Amino acid sequence: MTTPLRLGIAGLGTVGVGVVKIVRQKANLLAQRSGRPVVISAVSARSRDKDRSVNLDAYAWEDDPVALAQRDDVDVFVELMGGHEGAARLATEAALAAGKDVVTANKALLAHHGQSLAETAEAKGCVIRFEAAVAGGIPVIKALTEGLAGNDITRVMGVMNGTCNYILTRMQDAGLPYDQVFAEAEALGYLEADPNLDVGGIDAGHKLALLASIAFGTRVDFAGVELEGIQRIAIEDIHQAAELGYRIKLLGVAQMTGRGLEQRMSPCLVPEESPLGQLKGGTNMVVIEGDAVEQVVLRGPGAGEGPTASAVMGDVMDIARGLRISTFGIPARELAEAKVAQSNSPAPYYLHLTLEDRPGALAKIATVLGENGISIDRMRQTRHSDTNAPVLIVTHKTQRAALDTAVEAMRATGVMVNDPVALRIETV
Repeated sequence: MTTPLRLGIAGLGTVGVGVVKIVRQKANLLAQRSGRPVVISAVSARSRDKDRSVNLDAYAWEDDPVALAQRDDVDVFVELMGGHEGAARLATEAALAAGKDVVTANKALLAHHGQSLAETAEAKGCVIRFEAAVAGGIPVIKALTEGLAGNDITRVMGVMNGTCNYILTRMQDAGLPYDQVFAEAEALGYLEADPNLDVGGIDAGHKLALLASIAFGTRVDFAGVELEGIQRIAIEDIHQAAELGYRIKLLGVAQMTGRGLEQRMSPCLVPEESPLGQLKGGTNMVVIEGDAVEQVVLRGPGAGEGPTASAVMGDVMDIARGLRISTFGIPARELAEAKVAQSNSPAPYYLHLTLEDRPGALAKIATVLGENGISIDRMRQTRHSDTNAPVLIVTHKTQRAALDTAVEAMRATGVMVNDPVALRIETV
């Protein structure tokens, strides 16, 4: 009889319960597709008594996930607890030390400790799989490590946080201000316990750092990701972008340049008719560009019980079939130390300024831009009041460093009412 693959699942929230359901409901299909039964030996969670809408009586229970990771009847430790320290890290390290393979949905753990965990896994002959950590149900990790392995990847970009995409598209469709839509998202349970993980771009930045490591053969460098959240996007910016033929998205971009690895997660304007511009609600999208394949667009649900559990099971099935791949596509010790490069690729920018309504104010701003080598493509005033003059400027292509210098000089003119909103206009 074929030996079953035995799972130990740590974390029985939405995703963990989804994995249990798939294993129970599709046992025959999983066995047919992998060539061996896939079963659950034991589980662990914070509370044994919580109603999870699924019967767990058939499985051994461990209060301590480290003990679960060390059980003799567990072949694959499935880590679905979250967090980059504490129980998740300790249990994952314990599983690897005990010679267990690991499947995880924990992007924070790998963004902060991926290199050391990968080295440990490979030294022990284990694998770490993390499809569910990036873009929910979209098989982007598999695409990069397997389907596109014959390509030199030139750029990876995408919308990787469903909550931010929900907020921005809700603002767009309903004409509602950021604060109101943020409150809606919080009431619906879309936000993390710490909302800044979502709206501050941190969650999506973790995902981008993981994709960049695989795409460019570099050590995971979350600290090198330039982060800017969506908190300062006003409904006026949404409307103005639409009038220009754009949509605002929290967009992650990673590319290798002659100066080093650029990684940025920031709100950008993208063309309304582009695949990214058409992306609605909590859906994610990742665009991969390679020298042989040119461009591949992957779109799908970025979160939720079914999509994320599906990604977890995809990794489990690969292990069941005997597929062994280095954590980040090549052996961890061969990953290069990425040289951090600040994003300096020229692009047009959208500037939303509020100036004091007095003679010469706009002329001072135009002078500052000119002195920094930034030319104006379009400019208009909007919703003029007795004291303030909102101004919209679209620049010709310039470098972000030049724009940042210009913004500092604008502050010194004394005509600025508040800090400007400066958004890159991205070619996709």
